[in-house]
Amino acid sequence: MKVYLDNNATTIVDPYVFEEMEPFFVQKYGNPNSLHGFASATHEPLKIAMEKIYAGINAPKEDSVVITSCATESNNWVLKSVYFEYILTGRKNHIIISEVEHPSVIATAKYLETLGCKVTYLPINHEGIIEARTLKDFITNKTALVSIMWVNNETGALFPVREIGDICAQKGVLFHTDAVQAIGKTPVDVQSFNVDYLTMSAHKFHGPKGVGALYMKKGRELTPLMHGGSQMGGLRSGTLNVAGIVGMGKAMEQAVDALGFEMSDIKDLRDRFEDELLKIPDTFVVTPREKRVPNTILISFRGIEGEAMLWDLNRAGIAASTGSACASEDLQSNPVMEAIGAEADLAHTAIRFSLSRYTTKEEIDYTILVVLEAVKRLRGISSSYAYAPEGHDSGLTKGH
Repeated sequence: MKVYLDNNATTIVDPYVFEEMEPFFVQKYGNPNSLHGFASATHEPLKIAMEKIYAGINAPKEDSVVITSCATESNNWVLKSVYFEYILTGRKNHIIISEVEHPSVIATAKYLETLGCKVTYLPINHEGIIEARTLKDFITNKTALVSIMWVNNETGALFPVREIGDICAQKGVLFHTDAVQAIGKTPVDVQSFNVDYLTMSAHKFHGPKGVGALYMKKGRELTPLMHGGSQMGGLRSGTLNVAGIVGMGKAMEQAVDALGFEMSDIKDLRDRFEDELLKIPDTFVVTPREKRVPNTILISFRGIEGEAMLWDLNRAGIAASTGSACASEDLQSNPVMEAIGAEADLAHTAIRFSLSRYTTKEEIDYTILVVLEAVKRLRGISSSYAYAPEGHDSGLTKGH
């Protein structure tokens, strides 16, 4: 059996999304900016797709949603434009991010530090969550931007975006949220939150790879990251990826329609899976369920290297992850495990299982059996594994 449980890295393209995209590869392939009939055939589908994206996050028409190549581009755009507009000009000198942001935010922030920008990395608590009240201690009159993700890609933890947005609005500071892991897993409504910028990526919610978007509140338009043509109102030059935009629009529509199923049926399946895993002794989960999106488990098996567990899972046809796909070639301890202060023998053992609306009960049943066998085999050959002492407290949700 083949089982795909790495949906926080990427998702299967929904068949209805693919069907909607297909004509724009070999039939309606005109460049939208040309002046002939091949071009005009793309105009109405693009308009409909953009309306679906706006509707998916409840963005008003006066705000901007600009198509990008991916969330990494969108995140870079926000941070670098804020640097050019506020920090390079001397108006401000400081940005705030969390210590567990996606690599595209952390790497960009570290780059800006080399240019003289001051960066504060907000800590997470023992549950893997930002405490909004801590933000107040770090905002100054020189703070230009706060960038905090909506949902953590490793743990599925929901961050207090509403409270953070309110604090930023009160302090007159721009707020950006990377909502890549939120779309299709929790309601996202930019009119109900004080959000100036919001990042999304189609391939995280059953759309195609290579297309993302950046939401900007009216009056918060950024300096273009790329200059050239007049596409996207001059905010993002480059020939439009028509098939990708059409696919993203359809995927957004499908994701919103399936949200109830995700938050009920998929959550129930995830919880059942997690219950079985936590029956294994010396097994720990980061972040309580009620504070996570419904599809994600980050779990550690004491005494088992994450890469070793992945090897056994892969041999059985099961795809999972030890962390962010953008850092999968770096055999380092999980950054969230490090940030919560997990012991050294747990920081290298984290495995992320992330489900989707295509995950089945049969696939989970099979995965449970494979994990049980893998734990037995890997602990059996471990030279260092020993059960934790009775009453040992790791600070994580514990299996017994």
